[in-house]
Amino acid sequence: MAMEKNLWRHIQSVKSKSPLVHNITNYVVMNNTANALLAAGASPIMAHAKSEVRDMVALANATVINIGTLDEYWGETILLAAETAHALGKPWVLDPVGAGATPFRDKTLQQLLAFKPTVVKGNASEIMALAQTSQEPTKGVDSTATSDEAVAAAHTICSTYGTMVCISGAKDIITDGTQAVQIENGHPLMAKVTGTGCTASALIGAFIGVTENKTEAVTAAMVLMGIAGELAEKRSNGPGTLQLHLIDTLYTLSEKEFFDHIKICNL
Repeated sequence: MAMEKNLWRHIQSVKSKSPLVHNITNYVVMNNTANALLAAGASPIMAHAKSEVRDMVALANATVINIGTLDEYWGETILLAAETAHALGKPWVLDPVGAGATPFRDKTLQQLLAFKPTVVKGNASEIMALAQTSQEPTKGVDSTATSDEAVAAAHTICSTYGTMVCISGAKDIITDGTQAVQIENGHPLMAKVTGTGCTASALIGAFIGVTENKTEAVTAAMVLMGIAGELAEKRSNGPGTLQLHLIDTLYTLSEKEFFDHIKICNL
């Protein structure tokens, strides 16, 4: 129960400290991501210009790099951002959307990994492609593997790059290569709303920006997202209303709701 109490404390810390989260994310999810961060208590900024990216990374509590709508210009921008975060010792999150889909995407991801992200967060197929442990073709941004199948790949990434890995899916698995936490919160309907995974990555950015224990920070973010999704589904008629209720629940989640619904265990 001690860890659960710490996780709730971290959720409250984000609300009270309102960390500035610099997002270089994809066009599809910018609005949803920004609103989710605001609802959770953080302060989002969506800045992509090369001329200011170093300053933004320096200013923010954390940076989130999401390669969903990667192009040549953004490729240069995100490399500058990652390089700056690494040089300044600032925490940053890499969301390797569509890893394994194209050589361009994979080359960019390998360049980004050289700057040692604090957290790599992706679905099982993305994590396996990133670790180069799978030759299976990806299905766009959807996973064709389960979280359990990607644990060995996650350990490879942790040991090679000194990062934490969060494998998202029906079960979320968070590991630093030596210890692991499993989360079973969430609802299948969340997969019918574009960008819920990207939103979780942004929330991770908020939590690692103000929480010293990075394992607990990532766990708190993923539990918050999962429980909010579960509660939102109960009030929704489908994916459209789920999206609305998800934002509301991130804002209104009570301590009782949190402790009544949390499903985590150490692996």
